Amino acid sequence: MSSESPAPDSVVEQRKQRAEAWFTELRDRLCGEFERIEDELVGINAARLAYTPAGRFQYTPWQRDDSSVADPGGGLMAVMHGRVFEKVGVNVSTVAGHFSENFAQEIPGTEATSGFWACGLSLVAHPRSPHVPPAHMNTRHIVTGKHWFGGGADLNPIVAHEPDTRDFHAALKETCDTHGDDYYDRYAAWADDYFYNKHRGEPRGIGGIFYDYLDSGDWEADFAFTRDVGLTFLDIFPRLVRRHMFTPWTEKERAYQLFRRGRYTEFNLVYDRGTRFGLQTGGNPDAVLMSLPPLASWP
Repeated sequence: MSSESPAPDSVVEQRKQRAEAWFTELRDRLCGEFERIEDELVGINAARLAYTPAGRFQYTPWQRDDSSVADPGGGLMAVMHGRVFEKVGVNVSTVAGHFSENFAQEIPGTEATSGFWACGLSLVAHPRSPHVPPAHMNTRHIVTGKHWFGGGADLNPIVAHEPDTRDFHAALKETCDTHGDDYYDRYAAWADDYFYNKHRGEPRGIGGIFYDYLDSGDWEADFAFTRDVGLTFLDIFPRLVRRHMFTPWTEKERAYQLFRRGRYTEFNLVYDRGTRFGLQTGGNPDAVLMSLPPLASWP
């Protein structure tokens, strides 16, 4: 992690506000698009879900309890249970406080201070149809004695569709190539390594990109890349959902979907950085564990 010269406090505060405003705007745009998809479901899948109304997001605010700072922050959970999405959450949180002594040793920029500020958006979608791929996307900005961006997006199909894999990676590659010649190769490889259930010896899905500690020395460029990751996901994932949401599914496919959700759950509880960060910093457990599917199974 490289770093530009320390910015004045006023500039740091302006950057925090801009990052938080963007994550909030992106959440609203994602939620709006997912609700539009809920209204579009027709045909056989709509008939089998005749008593399931089109979903709408329910918003639940939460506050962080930390007397060590004047404003410890909190977040807003946005969760929807619907016809297309059995569960989808798009949460934004803005928190501040101090790391525990042990956890601070794992975080850059805590040599002189244990204080932190963090804001980010976390999205996890668990579609009802096994043919619609589950997906995850997260982008965040963190400030300690240093500052950086992180995030990424990955796809976790139940029923493999090669065109989905191709189009999802192509969209991410185009975005990465706009910002750095080596971004896609680095961040796609990082995703393959990160989104991997080591205890199972198997990947969580078909990958995507993952990046962390992004501080190129140009805050504006790093922020622009992070915004574009979110916008790329906003474009490509709804297209994949609409591609498959009218396809009928079998009970055998549904059973396999619940099995794969079990594998997804294992990753998020054992390896996921966001889960660990949220729990270690006193986040709302319901918001931190929003990523877990509504139903899953194990053999």
